[in-house]
Amino acid sequence: MSFRRRSVVALAASALLLSACGGEDSGSSADGKVTIDWWHIGTAEPTKSVYEQWAKDFEAENPGVTVKITSMENEAFKSKMTTLTASGDVPDIFSTWGGGVLSQQVEAGLVADLSTVAAPALETFTTAAISPYKVDDVAYGIPVDAGMVGFWYNKALFADAGIDEPPTTWSGFLDTVEALKESGTTPIALAGKEKWPGHFYWSYLAMRIGGIESLKEAETTHDFTGPGFVEAGERLQELADLDPFQSGFLGADYSTPDGQAAAVGGGRAAMELMGQWAPSVQADTSDGLGDDLGFFTFPEVEGGKGSLDEVLGGGNGFAMGADAPDEAVDFLLFISQAEQHGKLVESGAGLPVMDEAVDLVGDEHLKAVADAMSEATGFQLYLDQAYPPAVGAQVNDSVAELLAGVATPEEANQAISDTAKSEG
Repeated sequence: MSFRRRSVVALAASALLLSACGGEDSGSSADGKVTIDWWHIGTAEPTKSVYEQWAKDFEAENPGVTVKITSMENEAFKSKMTTLTASGDVPDIFSTWGGGVLSQQVEAGLVADLSTVAAPALETFTTAAISPYKVDDVAYGIPVDAGMVGFWYNKALFADAGIDEPPTTWSGFLDTVEALKESGTTPIALAGKEKWPGHFYWSYLAMRIGGIESLKEAETTHDFTGPGFVEAGERLQELADLDPFQSGFLGADYSTPDGQAAAVGGGRAAMELMGQWAPSVQADTSDGLGDDLGFFTFPEVEGGKGSLDEVLGGGNGFAMGADAPDEAVDFLLFISQAEQHGKLVESGAGLPVMDEAVDLVGDEHLKAVADAMSEATGFQLYLDQAYPPAVGAQVNDSVAELLAGVATPEEANQAISDTAKSEG
């Protein structure tokens, strides 16, 4: 079925579904008009314009319905939503990254179960894209874009070091690091000061060693002291012992002119482990690598339970308040139509959450990420979003201590477990 044909089918399903919703509209006024309060973090272009056009087009197709937009920057949004969540009054539709915060909102009864009312849309999303918005296998949100963390590398520096292909195993990765050092190149750039970039390494190692299910199980058991987690710390220490990072990495930022992204984009380091936004940040903070920029997935660990097809990542999505009007469902279905999602992808505002949109990605670097996401058999949300906020923060802190050599794997994992149990 063609991309445009899929959008027509989804629209028809949306109309049929809404006719069956029934009930009173919580956003209705005395004159029958309905207002949908939509809060989002799409403040930058081209996302801002795409979102605004979605609202205008929906209003044009639904006379009497107004989409009232409130947009704000990420941190301001998080702060405001924390206050609203505590008060028990959330917007009709609002941005979500899924994971721990969404789980808390579900437990508080603040968000709607979309598994039935939004079924026509849910069936179109890739496994990786929809995963962060499920709580106990029930969908409480819909994705609008998705991405993953992987290694972005300098092909020219790899070639200078005699490296023909990116590594696919952990031992091969360590060999790559040593070869780069021998060639006089700093192998890896890392923003140690900001902590969250470092947690990607431990997260992936835990996935590759213990399997993705071990991370999901830890959400329930609150126990991060098992062999898989300890070995993840040991492997990370193994890497750190090779002194692979740029000088002063523990005090380095991510997106400053002398930070992690600029070190790679400026050719001063050979690679970084980062999300799909890496090429744009490299270009913003340096000259960028152009055709010399490549991408590869985090290697397998020999003997581990995980695989290359399991990815760590995240994206942006929307949840719906439990008391939202029925028209809010229709809006979610509208923006989930293949045609509308295609506009977002073609604009460059985000990567696909539907298989049929992958070919719409114009940038060759981002196409590599989109292909990997489409083929992923397992997906793990960033741990500092997947778990409750305090647990995610402790993961970042503990990994930073591991990298600084001031904590053992056992000590780091115990600290994470203690925090998880106190939050559980």
